Amino acid sequence: MIYESFLFAWAALRGNVLRTMLSLLGVTVGIFSIIGVLTMVDSLEANVKNALSSIGEKTIYVDKFPWIMEGEYPWWKYFMRPDPTFEEYEFLKDHMKHAQAVSIIDYNLANVKYKSSSFRALIQGITYEFDQVSEIPVIEGRYFTESEAESGSNVTIIGAEVAETLFGNENGLGKSIKINGNKFTVIGIQEKKGKQLIDVGGNPDQKAFVPFLKHKRMFSSGELDGTIVLEAYENDNNMEMLESEATGLMRTARGLRPKEDTNFALNRPDALAKATSSIFDALRIGGYVIGAFALLIGGFGIANIMFVSVKERTNIIGIQKSLGAKNYFVLFQFLFESVFLCLIGGLFGLFLVYLISFVDLGMLDLILTPKNIMFGVMVASFIGILSGIIPASQAARMNPVIAIRAK
Repeated sequence: MIYESFLFAWAALRGNVLRTMLSLLGVTVGIFSIIGVLTMVDSLEANVKNALSSIGEKTIYVDKFPWIMEGEYPWWKYFMRPDPTFEEYEFLKDHMKHAQAVSIIDYNLANVKYKSSSFRALIQGITYEFDQVSEIPVIEGRYFTESEAESGSNVTIIGAEVAETLFGNENGLGKSIKINGNKFTVIGIQEKKGKQLIDVGGNPDQKAFVPFLKHKRMFSSGELDGTIVLEAYENDNNMEMLESEATGLMRTARGLRPKEDTNFALNRPDALAKATSSIFDALRIGGYVIGAFALLIGGFGIANIMFVSVKERTNIIGIQKSLGAKNYFVLFQFLFESVFLCLIGGLFGLFLVYLISFVDLGMLDLILTPKNIMFGVMVASFIGILSGIIPASQAARMNPVIAIRAK
């Protein structure tokens, strides 16, 4: 009988193609709105989290300014703070117990030249331990040796885009290039990462890594300041302990008294990721609200069509019930019809989102996930049940004698 209910519902939909198309249009728009926004937000969030993970999931950056301004701390006091220094880096390196690695970094933009080719690159000065803090995927050549890093040798590891611009099809390893007028030997070329929507810390394809001390001699006249980076042990899930230890040691290094304000910031990428999650949650809620209005209109449209369908088939309902059809048999006919309408509309909406995922949006790749597909199907089915339950119940409760006589 369930199979026969399915056939009756399918025949009714095929018999009124135009009405069917107009009915499912509202559901199509609603599902497209909800799943489209969710897909956009999920793709954007994945891109942001991937960018944040590239600077370390268990990492703390000791800097002058906080990444997220909180409280009522006067903004001008941030500018009064001293920058972290190389001496403080060495102090933390010698005393930190909960850090797997301690490094110090700094950035500057400069022209990188080879013969007649030139590239405006982000020059990043790093210490030897930096590859333990952040991944540097050297696809050709090697990383710095400890002696090269500590002595500030004129060696560099360049990004893939820098290498392509300077050398073209040539092998750049061992070649001599000029960075800000200083000669450097290329000892490594990084694997290409490609364009990202958000590149925290800069796109590595457009970077050139040099020893920190050499970087400071070129750009800061020997002023050894920068950003100190702390990396927790892989099996250490207590980032608060690392943060607490770093706070205590930095206050000791700067000779701060117990009542004096902390004059540095400890920035954690995982905390920034949590902050951005709340923004994406708000965007998702906005998508739900927009889609809910469209689905509400679509649901009313389908409910109206179902009432019309019940009235048109009143005689048939009376004949079916007089021949022994149970109430649930009649109920299933119209409920299936309503659910099928919504499912077809929902699948059209999902198909539109799938087509949009092929549109080139630059650095943002839209991905329609199985989770969002299942959610769209469930929402469409739920709207179908809500829209059809009242008309279907009305049809199921009809008196067969009265229904047969209806015109």
